[in-house]
Amino acid sequence: KSDSDTYSCDIGDAQSRAKLTVQEALLLHKGGLVDAEVTEGEDVSLQCETSRSDTPEKWCKDGKSIRNSSKYNIRQSGFEAKLVIHRAEEKDS
Repeated sequence: KSDSDTYSCDIGDAQSRAKLTVQEALLLHKGGLVDAEVTEGEDVSLQCETSRSDTPEKWCKDGKSIRNSSKYNIRQSGFEAKLVIHRAEEKDS
């Protein structure tokens, strides 16, 4: 967006102007979540990839937000968002 502005070209006494509008790129999920199967008590990682780096992510389970805790570890690095579920239980399914 920082390049959005009015630009001009002056040649002698002639001048031409144009307005440039740079729109924010759409956010796309490049790599979606993949189903996982784990034995009870093990840790499991879920991750997805986006088209823009460090885009704020929100993880949910059954429509409810998940936050970092001793049970869940949420990390983001560049284009990848990752959720680690520690000591998976059947109720985590």
